[in-house]
Amino acid sequence: MATIGYIGLGTMGLPMAGHLMAGGHDVRGYDVVAEAVEAHVAGGGTAAASPAEAADGADFIFTMLPNTPHIRSALFDDDGAAKTMRKDALYIDMSTINPIESDGIRADMGALGLSMVDAPVGRTSAAARAGKSLIMVGGDKADNERAYPLFELLGDTIVDCGGPGMGHRMKVVNNYMTTVMTVVTAEALTLSDAVGLNRDTSLEVMRGTPAGQGCMNTTYPDRVLNKDLTPNFMIDLANKDVGLALALADAVNVPLNTGAAARQIYAVARAQGRGREDWTAVYPVLQGLSGVDPIC
Repeated sequence: MATIGYIGLGTMGLPMAGHLMAGGHDVRGYDVVAEAVEAHVAGGGTAAASPAEAADGADFIFTMLPNTPHIRSALFDDDGAAKTMRKDALYIDMSTINPIESDGIRADMGALGLSMVDAPVGRTSAAARAGKSLIMVGGDKADNERAYPLFELLGDTIVDCGGPGMGHRMKVVNNYMTTVMTVVTAEALTLSDAVGLNRDTSLEVMRGTPAGQGCMNTTYPDRVLNKDLTPNFMIDLANKDVGLALALADAVNVPLNTGAAARQIYAVARAQGRGREDWTAVYPVLQGLSGVDPIC
């Protein structure tokens, strides 16, 4: 049984602390919201009066906090966890924060002789409550291996993202895609509504195409990720179809801001002579614009 300090008992942190307790561990919880600590205690946990108290003598210290300033305060203030952490303890941050700022936290912890793993989670609070989170792990191999038995209590999918800082990087990339896709979905459904389509019919159609099945599951694997840009659907046609949607949306006063941005990228691809390549060629186009070696 390990002694664990858990700092941040909110929507995600509280159920995770509960899963760690259910796994037989002693969890001392701290949160600035008194009711959150009370809920933790009601679930069988121990209350800590400060991050320093939560970390004192603990084998592992977790943070699940809103942003970098909260984490820095919890670690480095006068009553911060770094003041009382044992040198052989392991700090695990499960928050979603700027990876560059996370690198700074790791460096500051390292200067104190303290080890850190970044392990943000995917999926929702419902998954956290069910113990079915996806955990994106960034740390040294030995530290990751120490943490895995705890992660297995919190999630059903644990992914080693490739070293220190890579968990936070992966989380930002993943959330970028999901948050933007949420807007695209809203745009498509609003356009459907505005032109008089039945919403259930639109959902049925889009769920049967890459629109609903996702490009990573459909169009990308057998083309650009396979380094093959033989067209299943050409850039020229994609550009035309985005234009049709934008014209229709303009006629019914629906703003398609993400569609307008996408058309700009198709225009760049066409200007580079890729108009007759597969539409997934926008990936190497963007890689080139970013200074990354294009996949093909």
